[in-house]
Formats: sequence, C-alpha cells, structure tokens
Amino acid sequence: MKPEETNSIDYVMEKASGPHFSGFRPDGLLSSPPSSTASPSHRSASDSSLALSDSNAPNQPFVIGVSGGTASGKTTVCDMIIQQLHDHRVVLVNQDSFYRGLTPEESKRVHEYNFDHPEYATVVVVDAFDTEQLLDCVQKLRSGHSYQVPIYDFKNHRRSSESFRQVLTLLHFLQKKSTQCSWCNFFPYLNPMMLSPYKQWQSSSLSWKVNASDVIILEGILVFHDQRVRNLMNMKIFVDADADVRLARRIRRDIVERGRDINSVLEQYAKFVKPAFDNFVLPSKKYADVIIPRGGENNVAIDLIVQHIHTKLGQHDLCKIYPNVYVIQSTFQIRGMHTLIRDKEISKHDFVFYSDRLIRLVVEHGLGYLPFTEKQVVTPTGSVYTGVDFCKKLCGVSIIRRNSSANQYLLSVIYSGESMENALRACCKGIKIGKILIHRVGDNGKQLIYEKLPKDISERHVLLLDPVLATGNSANHAIELLIQKGVPESHIIFLNLISAPEGIHCVCKRFPSLKIVTSEIDVALNEEFRVIPGMGEFGDRYFGTDD
Repeated sequence: MKPEETNSIDYVMEKASGPHFSGFRPDGLLSSPPSSTASPSHRSASDSSLALSDSNAPNQPFVIGVSGGTASGKTTVCDMIIQQLHDHRVVLVNQDSFYRGLTPEESKRVHEYNFDHPEYATVVVVDAFDTEQLLDCVQKLRSGHSYQVPIYDFKNHRRSSESFRQVLTLLHFLQKKSTQCSWCNFFPYLNPMMLSPYKQWQSSSLSWKVNASDVIILEGILVFHDQRVRNLMNMKIFVDADADVRLARRIRRDIVERGRDINSVLEQYAKFVKPAFDNFVLPSKKYADVIIPRGGENNVAIDLIVQHIHTKLGQHDLCKIYPNVYVIQSTFQIRGMHTLIRDKEISKHDFVFYSDRLIRLVVEHGLGYLPFTEKQVVTPTGSVYTGVDFCKKLCGVSIIRRNSSANQYLLSVIYSGESMENALRACCKGIKIGKILIHRVGDNGKQLIYEKLPKDISERHVLLLDPVLATGNSANHAIELLIQKGVPESHIIFLNLISAPEGIHCVCKRFPSLKIVTSEIDVALNEEFRVIPGMGEFGDRYFGTDD
C-alpha cells in the first residue's frame, strides 16, 4: 500500500471498522535451526519509541495471568479471550519464551533437565526460566514501552533470533496481502488483521514494537509461582483439565510440533512433568481468582471473564474516583474518528462530519441517564409491548465563550457549545435550547455572564453542552447560574467531546451530584491551559473562524 493511501480518511475508517484480532504470539511459530546458541540478552526500547509515558498514561493495561498444567488448554482460553476482546489491543506473552537456552554441552544432557520445575534439576541449580527478564518485560509493557521478547526453539532448547526474523518476514507478507493465505494453514494464529496495533518492527533484532496495549495476557505453567510476577496481575486464571486429557494432548503436541518420539515424551512426563505439576503447578491454584474447568470448552466461564474485563477496561481511573463521570465505551471506530478530528491537516468539512458523529454518540449516551417511565403500546400485530417513555421536561444549554485581551476588546469568538446543538436536535425533536455567554476579560480570570434560558428551566432536566472541558472554570460559572435559576444539581448532565482531568476534578469536587458524559479523557493541560493532546480551538475549527 502506498504511503499516501494510508493517510486517507477512507483508509483510516476502513481499518477502524474492520475486524481486529490483536493477539500477537511472538514465540513458537517457526522451529528452524537457530543461527546461534547463545541466549540473547534482552534490551528495552529507547525513549524515542515510547508509546505512552508513565506520567501521561491515564490507564495502565489490564494484566491477566493464565496458568494451569501442561496441555490443559491455556492457549485455547487465551485465544478465546483475545477474539472476544476484538475492540481492544491485546498482547500475549508466553512464559515459555523466557526459558534459559542450553549451551551445546548442556544440550547433550538434555534428558537430565526438568523444564517443568522452577529450577533445573541438575548438579548446578539454575533457574529454568529467566524470571528477571520476564518481570522486566511485563513492567515495560505496562508502562507502554516496546520490548524484545525472545524466541525459544523447543527442538533445540535454545533461543533463536533467526526464527524471529522469519516470522517478521511472514507477518509483513500477510499484512501486505491483507487476506488469508495458504501460510495461515500452517500458522493459524497469524490473522492478517491482528497486526493493526503494532506499527513498528525491527527485523534485524529481537524486538516487536507494541503501541500502548489495553490488555496484557501472561500465560505459562508457573506464572503464579513467583510472588513478584503475581503482584503485577489484575486477574489470575487457572485452567483445569483432567490429567489423562492433558497427557494425551501433550503426546500429540510434542510429537507433531516439537519432533519428539513417544517414548521420550512419556519418560519426561513420568520423571519430570507430573511431579512438577503436583509439587508446584497445582499448589499455585490457590492464588487464582477464577478457575476454569474443562479449559476452552467452558464457554460460560470465558464469557463471564470477558465481561469482567470489558467492565474494567471501560473505567477510566477518574471514573473510579468520581462515580458521576461516564466515558462512552471506546471502540476502534470511535478511536478512528478521534484520530481524524485531532489531525491538524484534516479539512473543515471532514472535521465537522466526524465531530458531529462523535457528538451524536455523546448526546445519545447522555440521554440514557435521564429518568424514564414505563409505558405500554399496542403494536401493528395487535400485541402489547411494554417499554419506556422519554423524559418530557428537557432542555439543552450551550456554553458560548468569548475571549478578549486587555489591549484589544475582541480577540475571538468561540461558539463551541453551539456546535453540539445540531446533534441534540437530531436526537430530541423540538427541544428547547438556551445559551450562556461567558466573556473572559484579559488574563486576570474575571468573567462576565449573559444568559438566555427557558423561563421554566427549573422544572426541566438540563443537558449542558461544551465540547471541550479544560480547566472547568467556565463550566463552574455556567453550572452555578443554572442552580441559581432553580435547576437541581442532580438534574444537570454535562456533555463533552473531550475532557481534561483537571477540569473533571474542578467540576466534580464542586458539584458532585451532576453527571459528566464524555467520549474521551485526555492526558492533561499544558502551561497555556490547553488540553493535551487535545484538538485545538474546537469552535474555531468547527465554524471555520480559525483562519
């Protein structure tokens, strides 16, 4: 695809609305002989590749630990969770990737090593897993950094950089084709659409670039063994399966995928795998928050887990502090529209079009918090349908800000609140809309207010309209005026397109009973009190007065 095509609006919206399978399994896909025997050391991403800095991240990813016995169905459970989280960016990290590679001398005595034990059962005690690297990986991913996840070759018991380079080549091929191909029969986890969250790659090193992920799934037989790893998890899942079923699956997997014979598989199972399960894996079951019997066959348990994850992901940290703050559920479609209207190069026509779409979603969501009464109607079939009746006493109020400096009477007029009126009228036929003009004079913060509101506004529920909540000072003046007019605080719903945390704090601390509904909470305000990343002066861009 040509570079100029990837920047077009049609391309962005097509990608945003298409299917997304965002789980990326960077290990175990190819088993070609490694080019080197040494275990490569891990390296974290440079500051320039930071996807989202710690200080600016509104939410850390939701970390899920998935443990269970060998061949219990952990991978199947992870895949099912990933597929149902199609509107979120998911990264899957396998503990198997962090096996320590064996040296050529150790490989000759490979039958002496217990890979299902937290430590190698040899004369010299060595950790089977590089737990320090695993911890570093999860911590970096939680902070939004990319990370070099090693590739472990189970046939040769070493880490392989060559395998990873081949995986990258295949991934680029699939992404370029954007369709399923015959390769996918050999690599069923490589859905071409799963690559959308991953924008940068380095095929010459062990690095897969991950943009800030919503969910990190950490899967492995011993991920619950180390308390430090457990402390990083928001949810711990133990996949339980019958021992005979697990043994049958392991035999099939090790013979087909790892090139081993049945005698070596059974010998390893009896000597190492089963004792390690009884001594280490099964006791870690007590740390699980959720236990899934029958693994991937238990659709009910997986549906409940995904529902819980959706609930947690839908809550911004500020929503946990202020229960009266509501953020509409984010999808790739909504993110795509936000990407467009935040782009400084977008045309005025497209800015208005996609802003109106987002505003309409915010208005519809806000209307859902109005009181309703039960109502029965008769359908054309003669049947009785029991539904609800809309709130009749309702009005909208636009906040209009007008700025002037000390040396110049009128600097600019920002009709920001009025930009939301069309969406409100489209949702509520014949609704009355009032206006509040806030005139900011100079730099001393003084504000003069002019209003034109319905006479019976005290009897109505009010939808207060302002697309950008920045400091919250103008909003507080508008809310105070409404309360002075007799509107109960609990009858005010404040609708925003984007909100700054400072503005939410300012409004919610002063008016804890009103509701704030927004489509996204941005990072912060800068020194000039502009929302960051923001989208500039919304009213000027919407009405074309920014020239």
